[in-house]
Amino acid sequence: MMGLTDRHARFLLRLVSRHALLYTEMVTCEAVLHGDCTRLLNYRAEEHPLALQLGGSDPTKLGDCSKIAANYGFDEVNLNVGCPSDRVQSGMFGACLMLNPQLVAECYTQMADASEVPVTVKCRIGVDEQDPELALPEFIETVAAAGCTSFSIHARKAWLKGLSPKENRDIPPLDYDLVYQMKQKYPDLTIVINGGIESLDATLGHLQKVDGVMVGRKAYYEPYLLSDVDSLVFGETKAAATRETIFDRFLVYVEEELAKGAALKHMSRHVLGLYHGVAGAKQFRRHVSENAFRPSAGLEVLTEARSKLQDT
Repeated sequence: MMGLTDRHARFLLRLVSRHALLYTEMVTCEAVLHGDCTRLLNYRAEEHPLALQLGGSDPTKLGDCSKIAANYGFDEVNLNVGCPSDRVQSGMFGACLMLNPQLVAECYTQMADASEVPVTVKCRIGVDEQDPELALPEFIETVAAAGCTSFSIHARKAWLKGLSPKENRDIPPLDYDLVYQMKQKYPDLTIVINGGIESLDATLGHLQKVDGVMVGRKAYYEPYLLSDVDSLVFGETKAAATRETIFDRFLVYVEEELAKGAALKHMSRHVLGLYHGVAGAKQFRRHVSENAFRPSAGLEVLTEARSKLQDT
C-alpha cells in the first residue's frame, strides 16, 4: 500500500469505520532514522487504532525504530516480510526475508524488547521455489519461538524474480486453505488472512476460520466497503455514517489541512472511490482528477465535484 495509505487516506478511512485497525504505508528504517521522522510518522489522534508498518532487516535499527514508534503513540508495530518490490529486495527486506526466518526472529526480538506496544509480522506463504506447505510453518515456528504471537499472512507466494509487484498481487494463486491450516496448527497464535479479499461477505466467511482479515486495495479504492464493518464485525450498535456525512467531515479536514499548507491533490485523490457505484460517480471522479492538481485548487473543487452526482 506504499503511496496510498498516507495520513490523509487513513483519516478518510477512519470516518468510514471507527474500529478497524489501520496501517500506515510501509516505512523503511533508514527513512525513520535518517529522514524527516516527524513528516513520516505524524498522524491525527482520530486515526487510532493505528499500526506503523516497518521495512528493514537490521535488528538493531528495527529496534530503534520500534522505540520511536512507541514514543509516537502507535498502537502496534508491524514488520513487513511480504513486499516483493525490487526496491525492498535490493535493501534486503520485505518478502526476501522469508528465506531467512532466523533473521526475522532476531529482528522481532529487538523490536519487542524496544517497544511497549505489540509487534506483529506480515508475510507471504512463501517465495520463489519454496514449498509453502513446508516453508510457511517453518517460518511461523521460528519467529513464534522468538515470542511473536500475531502473523498477517498474504495467501500468495511471492516471486522475487520474473514478476512485477503488481503481478505478484494477482498472478500467484491464492491458497486460503493453507492459511486456515496455520490457525488449526497453531491455535494459540493470532492468524490474520490477507490477499484478494473483495467483499464484506468474504471477510465474514474468513472470520469463521481465522482471527482477522486484512483488506488493502479494495478498501482503499472503494472505502465505503468498510461502512458495515463496525456493526457486523465489532458489534457497534451506532448506525454507519452515510457517504454524505463522511464527505462533509472530510471537507472540514481538507479545509483545515489547506490552511496548514497542504496541497488539495494530496488529499482529494483518496476520496475518488467514496461514491463507487453511485450514479454520477464517474463525473465526480473526472472533475476531481481534472481540477485538483491546479496550484490554486481549493475546497470548491470537491464541492463542485459532489454536485456532479446530482446531474445524472
